Amino acid sequence: MSSPNSIRPWLFRTYAGHSTAKASNALYRTNLAKGQTGLSVAFDLPTQTGYDSDHKLARGEVGKVGVPLSHLGDMRTLFAEIPLEQMNTSMTINATAPWLLALYIAAAEEQGADISKLQGTVQNDIIKEYLSRGTYVCPPEPSLRMITDVAAYTREHLPKWNPMNVCSYHLQEAGATPEEELAFALATAIAVLDDLKDKVPAEAFPAMVGRISFFVNAGIRFVTEMCKMRAFVELWDEITRERYGVEDPKFRRFRYGVQVNSLGLTEQQPENNVYRILIEMLAVTLSKNARARAVQLPAWNEALGLPRPWDQQWSLRMQQILAYETDLLEYDDLFDENPAVERKVAELKDGARAELAQIDGMGGAVAAIEYMKSRLVESNARRINKIEAGETTVVGVNRWTEAAESPLTAGDGAIMVADKQAEADQIARLEQWRADRDDNAVRQALENLRAAAKSGDNIMPPSIAAAKAGVTTGEWGEVMRQTFGQYRAPTGVSKNPSNRTEGLDEIRARVDAVSDALGRRLTFLVGKPGLDGHSNGAEQIAARARDCGMDITYEGIRLTPEELVASALDTKAHVVGLSILSGSHIPLLEELIERMRDAGLGHIPVVAGGIIPDEDAERLRAMGVAKVYTPKDFELNTIMEDIVTLVAPNSVAAE
Repeated sequence: MSSPNSIRPWLFRTYAGHSTAKASNALYRTNLAKGQTGLSVAFDLPTQTGYDSDHKLARGEVGKVGVPLSHLGDMRTLFAEIPLEQMNTSMTINATAPWLLALYIAAAEEQGADISKLQGTVQNDIIKEYLSRGTYVCPPEPSLRMITDVAAYTREHLPKWNPMNVCSYHLQEAGATPEEELAFALATAIAVLDDLKDKVPAEAFPAMVGRISFFVNAGIRFVTEMCKMRAFVELWDEITRERYGVEDPKFRRFRYGVQVNSLGLTEQQPENNVYRILIEMLAVTLSKNARARAVQLPAWNEALGLPRPWDQQWSLRMQQILAYETDLLEYDDLFDENPAVERKVAELKDGARAELAQIDGMGGAVAAIEYMKSRLVESNARRINKIEAGETTVVGVNRWTEAAESPLTAGDGAIMVADKQAEADQIARLEQWRADRDDNAVRQALENLRAAAKSGDNIMPPSIAAAKAGVTTGEWGEVMRQTFGQYRAPTGVSKNPSNRTEGLDEIRARVDAVSDALGRRLTFLVGKPGLDGHSNGAEQIAARARDCGMDITYEGIRLTPEELVASALDTKAHVVGLSILSGSHIPLLEELIERMRDAGLGHIPVVAGGIIPDEDAERLRAMGVAKVYTPKDFELNTIMEDIVTLVAPNSVAAE
């Protein structure tokens, strides 16, 4: 037992970024003053997917789920008055990780920092983007190459920087079981290390293994989640020792940061989320031998919209109270030699090893992307079915739903609203940036970048040079798209119905009856316009509609309203459903409905789902959206009934 004052706790982080670089900088400096000990940067979707803020796909997405960074000037503003040489910065960035790290290095050099002293992490995990998050730019093989380019570069120039944060967080959000989360994350790390082996000297490889970190999720079943973390520790030690021959135990250590589960945050009785967040934090802090290196907690009201600074402060205080007011840090591991824990850890490891063997037999994680995606969709369907059937209790959602109105959500300002002028402001500054830079320097930098991409040279040096020359995020991304080609990830949703038809007989009969009246099968187009890659909801709606007997069309993420209207014409859709979780629902639905009317499809009902405040839902209904669904509408069968009812009177009359 040690003095609590002599023990350093984990890093306290808050995942943050919004509107503009200037507004986010103010938020960062405020949070650091409140006791936050590291930065965790959230980027907006155009930045994550390699587009400038004025690209047509960026409309409505600028500054919504993070900060927009279009060029070095934005990065300079983001970290103004924050000495990067002294900071530990985590950047949740994947497809454009080489570019954002290049901008960070360039900004640090402008501050006069010693680059070799920079500390932090780029997430730089592309495989989970194809499985669960959707912010990829290129196909898997060149994306994997860029991950290891970053790792090789940091080995030589940024020895304190973690070049990759294998992210299992979004796997759980997409429905992964603990065994799948373990296996899919470890398979990703194996794919990266197998590729990295040829890019660094053999004697340096063990130390590079030691610099791979992980970013995980912790759900509400906190005993299972704690055992999952112990299983991660033991499996990683086993893999690095047996597969890669790493002898030094410190290089085999499983190092991870965590954000606890956002999937389980409820719109109903949102104050209950405070307890959920605390319990989930215990899973990654109680066990000393499997304790997180860094923890960031969501805010209680994130199922409603953007959290305010006060909400983020409340989550930060939760960490500080556990670390400094309790005696947790004074003790050795509380669970060593606990038979129940040992049994559960062994069970999770066995399940993960079986999945790893399956993936290995397919040729590794890149080759197994379609398999892993289908597994996630199926697992998520089982999770939702259990909540619908009441087999899984969610307090305030499917039990104890009667409650007093929460004073925390009353009145104006209960959630933060994105600055409506932020997008125009960002675009104006981007246009000014382009006007002020040296076009010849930019042109040469882009040529050098393209040459490196084609030749296989490390992508980092020309990216850093491009950042300094004034190249923009969209220009960097366009070079990658032109060089490596476009890619559309598998959806995981088969056209063939699943075996889960229990409780669907009545709906299937209604679908059959309406289809007979229409003279063909009721056809449902599910779409995800914009850059939002959170596809879980769209996948589950499409899969349930399919199992109810509808003819579904779901082509995945990142479709423009124009493309969706073309698809509606081609498939002769009877109903169109859009899923948008990024907050860009107003402009995207406005454009879609206008285009549908122009195409003679104004009679087709449109339904929408997402994190949509009541005021926005009213606006959507006023512009012609037939139904609006939010996270509180968890009963998919009810949504299916609504769709059948909408189609029956409208489409029959229109045929």
